[in-house]
Parts: sequence; structure tokens; C-alpha cells
Amino acid sequence: MDISCFDDLLLAARSQPLPQRLLFVFCAAELPANATDEQAARFHAVQGGALSPLMCVDKSPSELDSFTTLTDEATQFGQSWNMVFAAAISGPPGQPPSAESVESALRGMLQDIQHGRLGAYIPFDPLGNAFRIE
Repeated sequence: MDISCFDDLLLAARSQPLPQRLLFVFCAAELPANATDEQAARFHAVQGGALSPLMCVDKSPSELDSFTTLTDEATQFGQSWNMVFAAAISGPPGQPPSAESVESALRGMLQDIQHGRLGAYIPFDPLGNAFRIE
């Protein structure tokens, strides 16, 4: 399934045969202190920057009816974010993933994002549109 927006992600998660947990990491794009002129120009053109994870959360697909539900909750924390990365994990047959596996997956996501390993995650812009990071 091609995921082009947040609703596609919800549909895909709800259609899986095993119970899913959706994992989200909200990030801000920042200009590093030691950025070159070229990096600064790319950042100001909204084409670059360093990703800084701000907050993370896990949800079952049934807890979310829309992207707005997720972002309204994030807004309560007062952090300004530019993108949210999403992933999903499944539990064993008939059971949701354990709290330990969810926590471990979120920690791994945070580390991956901090090290620029983004290929396993779907980034969404503040409107809920998926996009590609190159």
C-alpha cells in the first residue's frame, strides 16, 4: 500500500492481521551552530537542517481518528515541530505489542533519527502529508 497521507497509515494499520501500535516521534528542523553558508542557505530554503526529536508517543490505531487528533495532543506540550516520523510494530497473534517492546522500539526510533537513519520511517508534514527525505 502506498502511504501518501496520514489517513493511509491509519487504514494500513487497521487492516493488518496482527494488533498494531503506531509509534510517533515529533521533530524540529534546526540549523546547527557550526553550519556552513551552504547549509544555512539550504535550511532557509526549507531544504535542510538537523533533526531534533522533541517528543514521542505510541497509539493504537483505534485511538486515532485523524491526524488532527494526534497533532492536537502534541500541541498541548507547547513544542513547535516541523515533522513527525511514524512507524508501526505488531504484537504476537491476538495480542498487542508489550509495553517493553513499544518502549524499546521508540528508543530505537529516537536513536535512528538522531543519527540520520530515516529509511524505516514515514515522515509527515504538519498537514499530515507523507513526504520523502533525500
